[in-house]
Amino acid sequence: MLNVSENASSVDVLLTHSNHVFNDRKQTEKMQPYPPLQTLLAAAVLRQAGLSVAFCDVAFDSPTEKFQAMLRACAPRLVVVCEDDFNFLSKMCLGRNRELSFWMANTARKHGFPAAVHGSDASDHVTQYIEAGFQYVLIGEVETTLLELARGKSASEIAGLAYQSPETERVHYTSRRELRTNLESLPRPAWDLIDMDQYRRAWVDTHGFFSMNMVSSRGCPFRCNWCAKPIYGTTYHVRAPRSVAEEMLFLKHAYQPDHVWFADDIFALSARWTRDFAEAVESLDAQIPFKMQSRCDLMTRDTVNALKRAGCHEVWMGAESGSQRILDSMEKDIRVEEIYEARANLARYGIRAGFFLQFGYRGETREDIEATLRMVRETRPDDVGISVSYPLPGTKFYQLVASEMKAKLNWSDSGDLAMMFRGTYSSNFYRALAEALHLEVRQSGNEEAIRMAWARVHKMEAEATCVTAGVQ
Repeated sequence: MLNVSENASSVDVLLTHSNHVFNDRKQTEKMQPYPPLQTLLAAAVLRQAGLSVAFCDVAFDSPTEKFQAMLRACAPRLVVVCEDDFNFLSKMCLGRNRELSFWMANTARKHGFPAAVHGSDASDHVTQYIEAGFQYVLIGEVETTLLELARGKSASEIAGLAYQSPETERVHYTSRRELRTNLESLPRPAWDLIDMDQYRRAWVDTHGFFSMNMVSSRGCPFRCNWCAKPIYGTTYHVRAPRSVAEEMLFLKHAYQPDHVWFADDIFALSARWTRDFAEAVESLDAQIPFKMQSRCDLMTRDTVNALKRAGCHEVWMGAESGSQRILDSMEKDIRVEEIYEARANLARYGIRAGFFLQFGYRGETREDIEATLRMVRETRPDDVGISVSYPLPGTKFYQLVASEMKAKLNWSDSGDLAMMFRGTYSSNFYRALAEALHLEVRQSGNEEAIRMAWARVHKMEAEATCVTAGVQ
């Protein structure tokens, strides 16, 4: 489907992204695809300003075939690879996404179209993206910078831009783009540019229900030292509670989703905002079952009660570790007891609890791992998401381990789980650990499979201990 907003042979801007589901084995197996929300917001801003826009969605279709077809059909004045700032897959800066993005830049250049790029990875690696063929890198919040570029304003006068001078081939950086503080000035995402049936079929065929995505805020004010924030830093801005409830009502009537994912970095930061949101949802009859992510220390009884009233059925929290020593090293600013309290509060109101867990942090010992396993077994979360510590540029953690890193600086896909610095154990040990704990949490009745998975973990640990001790 060629999603072109005007019946013209040429459009002002062709927007695309590099998150092709089938480039990522883990995401293919999960099959929980969401449209690129930031890309659709950028499209809506451009159209609001009177520019013609086309969108090439490569989530399901062959990226090479579809992108080249769209270039021929649209003959755009500007091609923009605009990643979704609200999707963790973009924030992970995955190698396969980068490769596809580079291919798009090179292809656009071969067809004679200038190309720009926006996203976390591009912000961290400006020179690499320009060398790959992009003429512009949009750094920071994207909408206003993109609008000025699309309108033809001189690159040197656009804040939040990196570009290559055609005369000197040097990379120039303009002044920093100030973040918008009033999110109400943004239009709704350009949902009409999406082939919603593709997403609906993927969800219904795999899970039996259809989920859509929303955001109520931008940024996160907390300072966990491994968390990369190249777009919003430690700022936080939130929409009015009623505005968010009204958008839920719009989605409910326009697309009939069975479920919503709030893709905010942190949802329900303010207890008062959450109460007002619940009241707005109730008054509008806008309830749609939703999941969101937040912090353990924010899941108080009053906040959880309000979330339940608003329709929340699942909360994901960055528990990270059951070891207070590791949490303190991460500068997580939570206590292990708060993980237990949050789990209990969510269970009290019948809301599912998911824990994000992180193994392999610098200095983690076997005792720290055992503390995390004990915490999971005692709190019994409904699900867990497991990773190993992943150093990304711009973080304090990256600086701590930079001298220990080798050639591999990014995961190829979201299931990579490679240790990219000198950890206590090998990548294969942590992969086996993740598999065993996932099985234990998700398949409690399959005792034989769980036993065999933990046996592999213990075998790898014993082998690593022998090698360390010099026993080959």
